[in-house]
Amino acid sequence: MVSWEWKNLPPLPLLPTPHSPLTTNHLPMHSTDNLLHRLKELNEIGIALSQQRDINSLLETILVAAKRITNADAGTLYLHEPERRVLRFEIVRTDSLNIAMGGTSGVPITFYPIQLYDREGKPIHSMVVSHSALSGETVNIPDAYTAEGYDFSGTKRFDAKTGYRSQSFLAVPMRNHENEIIGVLQLINAQDRDSGAVVPFSGDDQQLLESLASQAAIALTNRRLIAQLEELFESFIQLINTAIDDKSPYTGGHCARVPVLTMMLAEAVNRTASGPLKDFVMSEKDRHELKIAGLLHDCGKITTPVHVVDKSTKLHTLFDRIHLIDTRFEVLKRDVEIAMLRALFEARGSRIEDRGAETVRAAEDAARIRQLDDDREFLRHCNIGGEAMSDEAQQRARQIAAYQRSDADGKTGNFISDDEVENLSIRAGTLTAAEREIINHHIVVTIKMLESLPWPRYLRNVAEYAGGHHECMNGKGYPRGLTREQMSVQARMMGIADIFEALTAKDRPYKPGKTLTESLTILGKLKLDGHIDPDLFDVFIREKVYLDYARQFLAPEQIDEVDLSRIPGVSQEP
Repeated sequence: MVSWEWKNLPPLPLLPTPHSPLTTNHLPMHSTDNLLHRLKELNEIGIALSQQRDINSLLETILVAAKRITNADAGTLYLHEPERRVLRFEIVRTDSLNIAMGGTSGVPITFYPIQLYDREGKPIHSMVVSHSALSGETVNIPDAYTAEGYDFSGTKRFDAKTGYRSQSFLAVPMRNHENEIIGVLQLINAQDRDSGAVVPFSGDDQQLLESLASQAAIALTNRRLIAQLEELFESFIQLINTAIDDKSPYTGGHCARVPVLTMMLAEAVNRTASGPLKDFVMSEKDRHELKIAGLLHDCGKITTPVHVVDKSTKLHTLFDRIHLIDTRFEVLKRDVEIAMLRALFEARGSRIEDRGAETVRAAEDAARIRQLDDDREFLRHCNIGGEAMSDEAQQRARQIAAYQRSDADGKTGNFISDDEVENLSIRAGTLTAAEREIINHHIVVTIKMLESLPWPRYLRNVAEYAGGHHECMNGKGYPRGLTREQMSVQARMMGIADIFEALTAKDRPYKPGKTLTESLTILGKLKLDGHIDPDLFDVFIREKVYLDYARQFLAPEQIDEVDLSRIPGVSQEP
């Protein structure tokens, strides 16, 4: 609704001048007052247009405003598509027929676009809106049924079908800052404000609509430019994630899933009406900011060496070195077998009493071969990596490493190198301490990259949200050792999302995806250890965010029946 209060308004854009057709010398006083009201309304419309963020709502606002200031019964807003050389119906309104199509009406427009050129490539000037778009001129027609030079056959068919009487037409082109036609506003049937009778559009109507079209074109162009920049920015983010994905399909999937899970948790917290997080609310800008942070949370991995990111086994570098150890075992076994066969051969001519000793030796050699086979299988199992490697297993790996072998030059040395022993003795996972430092460094790079960007105000927290997902509530995280009080709720959300995705991910090279029960058990222990935010964990459980995520991303065999009473740290209280 338009307010008629004059205070706090910017200057009017179209005040009459002595030589203007709007001068009060040509209008009675009541007309002047009415015009001033309409000018004020136009000014308020301009303010409203500048504040509108959604393009569909903006277009609808433009057409509704055009109809209101001219008191038109019907109107259509067309957008120009230069590539197709057409005008596309965007918003259609006819009050007397209760027609509302396009925009926020939810009713799709099924009309064919208005062609601007015929099949031979000649411009079509016979239609009012096409002529306005092609010439850049305003077209003001008092009565379509008596007008000459334009084809109104389609209009007349519409009237015959609906009982409508299309009379006065006003078509105004919309130009952007580069003087390009981006659309056309067409209004039909101006109505007298007192009697309601259909009348021609006046010169005042025309000037007001031309002014509105100019403001609307600027607002629409600005909104489009902003939308294009936002789309470009998100495409650039996807480009970074694609580059990471190309290096490693495992981290690529992670980069796509963590933002989704983060937003699921954020929406669950936003719905919470009780408990410590009941005051947390998100606007659309807040959602967009968190989404961007989620998409960029691992952008620093673009610098992480791929052989570390994709280290699927403990001995993997450019290839899995377990195959080299397999070969060494075969050499050891060959040496034992050769010695055993040689002893048996030499014992053929021995005395009967000596043959028993050779038989015992052969049995010992056979046992040695079986031991080597067993040792090889043990190291193969160690190489896979797991949740924990016992001290006994680490000691056995070192003992096997001390076996002696000869190289090609006849030099004797340990069966397994120090580097191979270090890798095979990794207690959990597949990364050595040095490699884990390399992986962890990605968050330092992420923060450095994000903090170097000139973020607009509505995205100013992206670096903080994305950079905090490896911090712990107890201050033992990295890279900055932040505590819970030093972190935003959004950063803490991202920490939970990052962990849960990693636990359940079924595309990691070094482990299968865990079930819901296994993942929630680990997550619950992390809550009790002060690793993750306890209040967010409670929402994650209570709102069944884990289940919504699982249905979208987990394999059926991972979605087991969760007994929450057996999950550590679970509290059903809001």
